[in-house]
Amino acid sequence: MKLEELHAAIEGLLFVTGDEGLSHKQLAEVLELEEHDIKEAVHFLKQNFQTQKRGLQVIETAGILKLATLPEHTDYFKKLAASPIHSGLSRAALETLAIIAYKQPITRLDIDEVRGVKSEKSLQSLISKLLVTDVGRVAGTGRAILYGTTSYFLDHFGLKSLDELPPLPDHGDHGELEDEADLFFEKMNETPWNSD
Repeated sequence: MKLEELHAAIEGLLFVTGDEGLSHKQLAEVLELEEHDIKEAVHFLKQNFQTQKRGLQVIETAGILKLATLPEHTDYFKKLAASPIHSGLSRAALETLAIIAYKQPITRLDIDEVRGVKSEKSLQSLISKLLVTDVGRVAGTGRAILYGTTSYFLDHFGLKSLDELPPLPDHGDHGELEDEADLFFEKMNETPWNSD
């Protein structure tokens, strides 16, 4: 594999894994290379992001590599999250929010399992709107991120605590996800995103 291809592959893999990230070992397994080759390539990628003044950086936390935005751009992200351009939640995002609200703390993989589809984009949308945040990590191998709702979520939906979430109708497992999402749809219709 050529170096340019290797760097691009690592960047792409870190992008698609989002907040979960990957270790050097996982990258080596996926790319079928030695771990020391991956470490060299990641080092180059980190420097390349810096020297080219890109909006992203490669960070390493507890042995896990991730793509992240630059801290100096935080004000722009907050402005975007608050703007009417960035308003509204899709049905998928509302389903994801409902699952998190009722089942938190929960991992992205558990959310995907409940929904039956990937939830990465919905989750990122909820994080950017400050409704959901990282609340810790699962103990053990992989240390997946646990997600939960924020104090802004409570404020936005007019709740003092999670105990005030409306009870779900008892349909057994079937229909529960739809009921959860419908509760949030009703509230979203009452409170548009671009209102103060």
